[in-house]
Amino acid sequence: MTVRPIRPDDVPAVVGLVRELAEYEKAPHEARMTENQLSAALFGEAPKLFGHVAEAAGQVVGTALWFLNFSTWRGTHGIYLEDLYVQPRHRGSGLGRELLRTLADLCVQQGYSRLEWSVLDWNTPSIDFYRAAGAVPMDEWTVFRLTDDALTAFAAGHRGPR
Repeated sequence: MTVRPIRPDDVPAVVGLVRELAEYEKAPHEARMTENQLSAALFGEAPKLFGHVAEAAGQVVGTALWFLNFSTWRGTHGIYLEDLYVQPRHRGSGLGRELLRTLADLCVQQGYSRLEWSVLDWNTPSIDFYRAAGAVPMDEWTVFRLTDDALTAFAAGHRGPR
């Protein structure tokens, strides 16, 4: 069992894991990322995405993809965990916990004040896992998102539907 930073040769496996996660979250049609996109985001000239993988028996079976955010209230960066996924047959082995712990340790070492992420309301196994780690839900916050046509329309100065 190993957790380590993502290497370029891990990209195909990580894209596969992201697609598995999308399937698990009942949104496979939304997972459109390509290997080229992920490779550029992780290993391009000025990477803005970072990640770790979990290995079991030499195979990549889990991943954590993350980026830096900033808390204006605390005045420090933090980590936003975009995806945390471990294949079902490896859950309960401690790999998910080690991926999350690795990011928490990175926050502590770098002086970052937060490690944050979102979880679907119906995903009680993950919610229980996060609570067991000491994470606190931010129930009073609602996530908003602009994508696709709404993003393009708003960028062009058009108002959204009321």
